Amino acid sequence: MSGRHHATLGHHFSERAKLLKASEIRELLKLTQIPGMISFAGGVPNPEAFPIAIVEQLTVDILRRQGVAALQYGTTEGFPPLREQLAKRMRGQGIEDVSADQILVTSGSQQALDLISKVFIDPDDTVVCSAPEYLGALSAFQGYQARLETIPQTDRGLAPDTLEDRLKKLARRHRNPEFVYTIPNFHNPAGITLTEAVRKKLVDLASAYDFLLVEDDPYADLRYAGEHVPPMKRFDEEGRVLYLGTFSKILSPGIRVGWIHASKELLTRLIIAKQATDLCTNSFGQVLAHEYFARGLFPPHLERIKALYNRKRELMLAAMDEYFPQGVEWTKPEGGMFLWATLPEEVDAREMLRRAISKKVAYVSGTAFYANGGGRHAMRLSFTHPPDEDIPEGVRRLGRVINQELVAAWDKTAAQEAQRKAETILDTTLMGRSL
Repeated sequence: MSGRHHATLGHHFSERAKLLKASEIRELLKLTQIPGMISFAGGVPNPEAFPIAIVEQLTVDILRRQGVAALQYGTTEGFPPLREQLAKRMRGQGIEDVSADQILVTSGSQQALDLISKVFIDPDDTVVCSAPEYLGALSAFQGYQARLETIPQTDRGLAPDTLEDRLKKLARRHRNPEFVYTIPNFHNPAGITLTEAVRKKLVDLASAYDFLLVEDDPYADLRYAGEHVPPMKRFDEEGRVLYLGTFSKILSPGIRVGWIHASKELLTRLIIAKQATDLCTNSFGQVLAHEYFARGLFPPHLERIKALYNRKRELMLAAMDEYFPQGVEWTKPEGGMFLWATLPEEVDAREMLRRAISKKVAYVSGTAFYANGGGRHAMRLSFTHPPDEDIPEGVRRLGRVINQELVAAWDKTAAQEAQRKAETILDTTLMGRSL
């Protein structure tokens, strides 16, 4: 009976729930299901990269030999052989003394971001990230009511000098950050990579200003050009870096297996938080991931993925050179899945998106990746998912839309200038008559 007193039940929402927003990208993906649409919007792996035959064989073998373990609840920390394997993998990146008990297996790296937010953020705590920044991270931090301080991206990523200036200002206001978040390799959305010098500097700043570093590294294996750069965790002597990895880009996002490597002190609290979240990560997916590595299947499969994505990257870059008008600039990533295009100031990428979709080409406007405003003249383009033949055609369509926006902006400017001149002449004529 009491329920009839209220037209809606929204008054039951927590203050935190009221702050939650739908992902702009997830909403956009609904529009891109239109037949004939060429989408550069979704940051998803190409189905050709999925090792379906391998997974089929592994599934049969796992169910025959380890069926009970694979289908039962597991420990919150994760499948022990997989954790051992991941520790070995981290040691292979030059991070010494990594043990399995410093690894927490998560339901994808997005859960890792949620757990980190839950454990380290109180309402109104400061978190520092770049602008633009990965939308999933922004959503996680804002969901726990963090105050986000953003540092503009440069061609080297999050600029340490600018960060240090901001840290000094925050210290004067007694608002030192709980952590600084960064994607060091082939940034989503910017496509850039932090140099080794910048990584070392960030670790030094974490020590000097007493904050943690969240090193989110989902694309590390997807390098197509240039030299490998060691992770920030390698330079961490105080246990301040939480390193996040995932199988989503190198095996399958559907198995939802990622991991956190952190000091035991930090990891203990994250494990307790995970117990209240999902008890344990998908057991079958963990066993599958372990077998994928243990049987030596990863290296040859990774080479196939890299060849596939590098070809698509080169197709997109060549098409942009051919079809994008003068005044548009873009990053040229050495790996990953994304590049970032900056348009002339006359073009509003968010407004243009509707017209692009009408021409059956889609992207994500830059505003989605800015926590505190910005990105109106930018867009993120993903090159991994569309078929090869669609990439040049999609870029051609997008180039025509940008051209049309520029022409319309120039025509509007010319009309405004003509109107201004006409009003000036009229004012002068009327003034002459009054004299």
